[in-house]
Amino acid sequence: MGDTPAADKAVPSGQVLTDRLLRSWLRCRRRAWLDRHGDPSTRLYSAHRTLQLDDQQRSFVALLPEKPARGLAALEQGAAAAVGVRLRGPGPAGWWLEAHPPLLQRVSGQSRWGSFAYWPVLARQGRRLTREHRLPLALAGRLLEPLQGAAVPEALAVAGAGRRLEKERLPLNSSLQRQLDEALRKLAQDLLRPNPPALAADRRKCTLCSWRGVCNAEAAAEGHLSEVSGIGAKRREMLQELGFARLADLAAADPQQLALQLERFGEQHGAIAAPLVAQARAQRDGRVEHLGSGPALPELGSAPGVLLYDIESDPDARDDFLHGFVRLPRSDSGGWDLAAATYHPVLVLQEHGETRCWERLQAFLSRYPGWPLLHYGETESLALVRMAQRQGLAEGELATIRARMVDVHDRLRRHWRLPLNSYGLKTVAAWRGFRWRQQGVDGARALLWWRQWRGSGRHDRGHVQALRWIFTYNHDDSLATWAVAQWLLCQDRLLDQNSLLDQDSSGSRKPAGRSS
Repeated sequence: MGDTPAADKAVPSGQVLTDRLLRSWLRCRRRAWLDRHGDPSTRLYSAHRTLQLDDQQRSFVALLPEKPARGLAALEQGAAAAVGVRLRGPGPAGWWLEAHPPLLQRVSGQSRWGSFAYWPVLARQGRRLTREHRLPLALAGRLLEPLQGAAVPEALAVAGAGRRLEKERLPLNSSLQRQLDEALRKLAQDLLRPNPPALAADRRKCTLCSWRGVCNAEAAAEGHLSEVSGIGAKRREMLQELGFARLADLAAADPQQLALQLERFGEQHGAIAAPLVAQARAQRDGRVEHLGSGPALPELGSAPGVLLYDIESDPDARDDFLHGFVRLPRSDSGGWDLAAATYHPVLVLQEHGETRCWERLQAFLSRYPGWPLLHYGETESLALVRMAQRQGLAEGELATIRARMVDVHDRLRRHWRLPLNSYGLKTVAAWRGFRWRQQGVDGARALLWWRQWRGSGRHDRGHVQALRWIFTYNHDDSLATWAVAQWLLCQDRLLDQNSLLDQDSSGSRKPAGRSS
């Protein structure tokens, strides 16, 4: 029912360029090829797409006074808005084009249906329109024109998930149409390739992609430069221009010579040569290296216990909805009693206000004076200190909070070099043998569960289960932080023992550069 008249004749599925393929290609050329030719059984679930659809639904609810109608019949009847319309038409070099615009909204104009017309609408992710937004809108507008018998000079992008609805008009001008033609031509060429395009230069976005398992395996097998921790797209381009194509090439480089070569891109780049070569060698050789002098976690030496701290957030709503703590006391023998650890989630609802949240956090923290707060990354420290500042804490009290915060990620990077392609919590804790109780869960999945729980309007047993899943994930992230901290404490003890042995020995001091 949603087809355009031009799409009545059968079109081979392999000869269709869709708006979904176009979006994938704009994000990553390889992803579009895999979408068409890849083995579906190798795809991994990602909550990112579901979160996008959730944002879209909430934005459209804020935009429209009533629920949109469905299908081509809704357009013919002049509905205020319609979903589920498939647009098709001829494309370049014998290809056909297909678009499934998320929403078509009625606007003033004259179409074959009457004194009204439609324009395509999408929900924007991020703070600005990108090619991933503009070109699919241009494609939808192009295919909508012959269907309604009227020009589509503009499209609309909205954003309103968790904040006031924003509307941005996009002119579908000739310049944008030329960009679309060029993109479609290149997309068609890539889909005809017998093998997928090369791995993306900047693979940070790969964590959001369902093909990440396939690409990660290939990157590891070929020693892709992006596998070296600390190398992003720009650094990879510089290294490739200098003739370094693989991890092994970088590991074999002379650091001083590389520093001189990198300075051609700017003097500041020379300083990264030695750390990058050292990291590549650590990964090539599977070697752990000690970097800093002194213990990594001296605060824990005399602490009566520690609080492991992890926050779950909805960044679009600027909402830190869960402050999770694990209370870990010392045992009678002076060690750390993980069996006695207890989890304390502080759930925050925005309608209760920040003051109430701060009072609850302050009351909890005051029960454990002198207990360091261990967290992984700067998120928790920044969030807690900024909240305290907004609540008007005196500078002395702020200094006390800052002194209690211990960033395990920062201490790890300062004191140790690991044979890993990432120093993120998931990678490092898994390397130490830690396992999350829920397989494949990440912050995006936890955020999805939160939105489902919040948006359900019902807190019955089934919906409360989503909250339990969030607590389990948050609890495990805190325990994973401890797994890394525990390893650092163990290395500190081994270094102390080696130091004592060296002092007792009449021989030369042994290097303490390798440990596992």
